[in-house]
Amino acid sequence: MRAAYIERFGPPEEIRYGQRPEPSVAENEVLVDVEVTTANHVDTFVRAGALDVAVEFPFVVGRDLVGTVAGTGSNVEGFRRGQRVWCNSLGHGGRQGAAAERVAVASERLYPLPEGVDPGTAVTMLHPAATAYLGLFTHGRLEPDETVVVNGAAGNVGGAAVRMAAHAGARVVAVAHGDDAEHCRSLGAEEVVDYRAHDPAGEVRRHCPHGVNLWLDTAGSNELDTVVELLTWRGRVVLLAGLHTRPTLPAGPLYVKDRSVLGFAITNATVRELATAAEAINELLSRGALFPARRRDLPLRDTAEGHRLLESGELHGTRLVIHP
Repeated sequence: MRAAYIERFGPPEEIRYGQRPEPSVAENEVLVDVEVTTANHVDTFVRAGALDVAVEFPFVVGRDLVGTVAGTGSNVEGFRRGQRVWCNSLGHGGRQGAAAERVAVASERLYPLPEGVDPGTAVTMLHPAATAYLGLFTHGRLEPDETVVVNGAAGNVGGAAVRMAAHAGARVVAVAHGDDAEHCRSLGAEEVVDYRAHDPAGEVRRHCPHGVNLWLDTAGSNELDTVVELLTWRGRVVLLAGLHTRPTLPAGPLYVKDRSVLGFAITNATVRELATAAEAINELLSRGALFPARRRDLPLRDTAEGHRLLESGELHGTRLVIHP
């Protein structure tokens, strides 16, 4: 089979495209013919060696795929040949990646794709939507009628978070570029704060006079000294980005009002957590409520170019759909 893989950590140019042995299938695995895959920023971190994750070289890159079942191991139930399925947790933790014509996936990490959902649309949303769900509900403990501020609301994860939080009955305040205000409102944001404003924190305070229950930072600015003061009693901050930031921690305002700051990376999510997120993702996909703002299609042989586009910042929210 053909695959996009690396033989050592490094820049996008380390990605090779060529023949790799077809995967063997263990008793608890499903063999999947890949229809589409994608590339996320976290894939570039793994390829570059920036994350401490188990990798066996040669290493096929990529986490996410939509495909069809080609066969199953002897202990697998619930999947049938030809069934369309998806996965968003390959390519780390000792698992080979999704950027290949055929992959073996542990059945507990594989989910059915709802009927009628376009594979290209779905594959662009699997990673950002799962990240958003776990950040909001598993770690952020968001409840209906609470107020959540999504920083970076026009981005891939941020947009999914706005959609999911609004769908769950929360009041959403989006922080984004002013040009993206209408887009954020279309996703479900009640108010939009332009991060370029003279006093964006003051604008948030004006829209949230009783305080913020949850601040979800998908932009990586992580300005804790300012953000913590905006929280209500037992308000939470969940950090999803900003790998190299080193913000000041305002300990006093945190402990006197039972506030908390949590870090979260989807790489560390458990199988059970991912399965819970998958249920929510499938429900929204089936309703047509999860979709990218823009997409760009590439052949598998151009996976290195996809990584380069991500790292250079040229995509500006455009999601990649990669075709084996």
